[in-house]
Amino acid sequence: MNQTPARPPPQPAPATQQRFLAEFLDAFNVRTFLLVIAVLLIQAGFVLSYVGAFHHPSPHRVPIAVLAPAEISGHLVSELNAIGGQPLYATAVADKTVGETLLRHGSTSGLLIINPSGRTDALLVAGGGGAATATAVQDVIAGAEAAQHRYATVTDAVPAQPGDARGLSGFYLVVGWLVGGYLVAALLGIATRPRPATTRRAIIRLIVLAPYAIVSGLAGAIIVGPVLGALTGHFIAISALGALVVYCAAAVTMGFQVLLGTLGVGLTLILFVVLGNPSAGGAYPAPLLPGFWRAISPALPNGAGVQALRHIVYLGSYGITGNLIVIAVYIVTAMTVAITGTALLARRAATGKPAAAVL
Repeated sequence: MNQTPARPPPQPAPATQQRFLAEFLDAFNVRTFLLVIAVLLIQAGFVLSYVGAFHHPSPHRVPIAVLAPAEISGHLVSELNAIGGQPLYATAVADKTVGETLLRHGSTSGLLIINPSGRTDALLVAGGGGAATATAVQDVIAGAEAAQHRYATVTDAVPAQPGDARGLSGFYLVVGWLVGGYLVAALLGIATRPRPATTRRAIIRLIVLAPYAIVSGLAGAIIVGPVLGALTGHFIAISALGALVVYCAAAVTMGFQVLLGTLGVGLTLILFVVLGNPSAGGAYPAPLLPGFWRAISPALPNGAGVQALRHIVYLGSYGITGNLIVIAVYIVTAMTVAITGTALLARRAATGKPAAAVL
């Protein structure tokens, strides 16, 4: 029986192939390829930063105060500071009142009170200032006491509020503020153009961001306070801090957009998400993080904002001046970059010189 041989499938005409190749290259050009590579690098950086920060938390020179009889105080402090890995930074205090003041101000994370007439000592911690840090101090002191056949009872002198499980509400509040800040600036850039056309437009955009930041601060304070009962009290202070944090993120994003166009949003993500969030002191406060993340924590708006918020709610707002200065420096620098950069680009455009292309 004869079989008709199968016909080969029709081949596209050379012209059709060329059109497809041209369309493919137009849709996926060099700029698109570079943007994809940039996203891949940010993704890899995200994984590296978060896993690197959280995979092995351990205390490093966590400050504690020691109250002990004068004849053994110096020796005891030296022994605590000599523990392998230097988990503690112990200093002697003269009386209990001084030690408790340091603890309630956040200047120390624990107060160890030695009982010279027995083997049961007392350890006071501040869970509201960071539950993971308080737990780490307890563990280290428990091991040191056990080595001397002693025991320390633990009291949380600054406990977290009932609605603030593990003291994480403040961290997530600051993260939410930052997300809102850089998203609104990015969306304004998409809706109009990443780089304002004139200096006047740049100033107007910066002014528009201010009421958004104020409303965002109020909204965050209402949600964590009256609505959820997570962080009660200090409503005005929390709202004001929120406004500063939101405006900081928005202004920095705008500054990066003026410098780099659309790619500036990627730089914002690197600063606030890749580097800022894992070092901010959420699940693990800065003293428990590896060296790199511990070092950058107070220098980024994330870490400065979280620490300031915890001190406002739990530690009498003591010591937040440095945190507010960090946030203010970012705001002033970003505004300066946005206005000056826009003025320079506008001047170049007016003189007919080619400005850097907006990506």
